[in-house]
Amino acid sequence: MRPQELNLLIIFDAIMTEGSISRAADRLAMTQPAVSNAVSRMRVAWKDDLFVKNGRNIKPTLKASNMWEQIKQPIDDLSSVIKPNEFDPASSTRTFRISAADIVANMMMVPLRKIIEQEAPNINIHMIPYTIINTKQVLDDATVDMVIGAGINTENTIRSELLFNVNYLCVMRPGHPLAKSKISIDEFAGAQHLLVSLSGDVTGFTDEVLAQRGLSRRIAMTVNQFSMIVPLLKNSDLIAVAPLGGVADGIISGDITGTLTPIEMSPPGATLYWHPRQDKDQGLLWLREKVKQIVKQTEADYVAQCMPKLCGNNKELCNKLSMKIG
Repeated sequence: MRPQELNLLIIFDAIMTEGSISRAADRLAMTQPAVSNAVSRMRVAWKDDLFVKNGRNIKPTLKASNMWEQIKQPIDDLSSVIKPNEFDPASSTRTFRISAADIVANMMMVPLRKIIEQEAPNINIHMIPYTIINTKQVLDDATVDMVIGAGINTENTIRSELLFNVNYLCVMRPGHPLAKSKISIDEFAGAQHLLVSLSGDVTGFTDEVLAQRGLSRRIAMTVNQFSMIVPLLKNSDLIAVAPLGGVADGIISGDITGTLTPIEMSPPGATLYWHPRQDKDQGLLWLREKVKQIVKQTEADYVAQCMPKLCGNNKELCNKLSMKIG
């Protein structure tokens, strides 16, 4: 193979990985016109359009997809031999795109920024809006580098790693009639509920569990941000089933309180997702490790800080939370 053909394959692999001419140019430290010129040469050499417009990104043709299936592993192997330590945090200028709900952003962005300023000052982090229904799509399209969200079935086509099992509480304002150590399932079902819906659905995991018992609840209000839970509960008679990370600040400040839900729940945990094509991406491996450490530690810190506020005479709740950090 001639050197210029190998160069085209490397550029082709970068475009397929990134799903964008401009992002491939950034990845390869090339100008966008240079990458576009390379695509023109590919089309002539390989007698195919290779890429077609798909919104702001590009979509590979069938031939391009078939080619990539054959060459991506050899290129990965070759790259790991030639540049085994090609990612250097101190000098890298990469931009990483992360899709996550506001609850996760609140947990990790401040400590992550501190790490970047200390270890990787030229790296950029761009947060992308998260919806629970598009995890596979945004990774397939290379719109993002990783997704952090609820556990979903990705049909083994997307890599995943559980970060932690989420602690869910029934939360409300301190003076609420249900602000007590234990509430009955009938009291729970009869209350006015606030639901955080990232998909637009007006039912959630709690409703599935209630339905199994022949019960339902009134969803009096939905919002699409976890940051809305505390101010709404503080100033209303709403209650909510919420992950501890989304309400910890309100519990610590005393604006809201919480107790165990009267139904046993095993909701999906917080999971980190990435695409198999980036399994050997040293930059993403570095970032994933930092994110894992941060969110796991933050969740443990939330539990430790909230326990004195929540436990009191509620021994059952105290024991449950103790298991998370013991």
